[in-house]
Amino acid sequence: MEKFTKVSGVAAPMRGINIDTDKIIPKQYLKTIERAGLGKHLFAEMRYNEDGSEKEDFVLNKPAYRNAQVLVAGDNFGCGSSREHAPWAIKDFGIRCVISTSFADIFYNNCFKNGVLPIKVTPEQLELLFDDADRGANATLTVDLEKQKITGPDGGTINFEMDAFRKQCLLEGLDDIGLTLKRKDRINSYEEKQKAGQPWLYGAAAE
Repeated sequence: MEKFTKVSGVAAPMRGINIDTDKIIPKQYLKTIERAGLGKHLFAEMRYNEDGSEKEDFVLNKPAYRNAQVLVAGDNFGCGSSREHAPWAIKDFGIRCVISTSFADIFYNNCFKNGVLPIKVTPEQLELLFDDADRGANATLTVDLEKQKITGPDGGTINFEMDAFRKQCLLEGLDDIGLTLKRKDRINSYEEKQKAGQPWLYGAAAE
């Protein structure tokens, strides 16, 4: 998994509340288990017309936000079904951080396992960030995970809380598999001891 330490980039505003995972990545794109390529389908039904042309008024289709790396979103972002394709699509588009007042629990957890940083802020702080994001290409936010700080285009800062374990996993780029492999030596040592003491578990007769 790609590490997350700091990101500085354009922030796209998405003010709607209850943006669910079916809006983030519609069900017809869930057949694949490949993460690469899902970014072009991010918010597909909000982003494209039926003929495949872009909806000019959708935020990520506007020139200022096409390369957004931060998404400032309304309350209860990521609700709905528990599809891991949602953070896959967000990250493949190029967005590394989503900021909102609240997230659906499963989506929130899936973000950490896929290199996307979800940040919870207060409603007042979210409005300040929306104001920054509304400024288009000048709306550059810097999100520093190590310092747990968001810095706006005018130098204003917002501190955010973060679970220490999840923070460390993102900083090191560790998903569930990475965490397991980090303990590979201990796992191998345990298995060797178990083979010696309980060889029948491994289909071998005791010596």
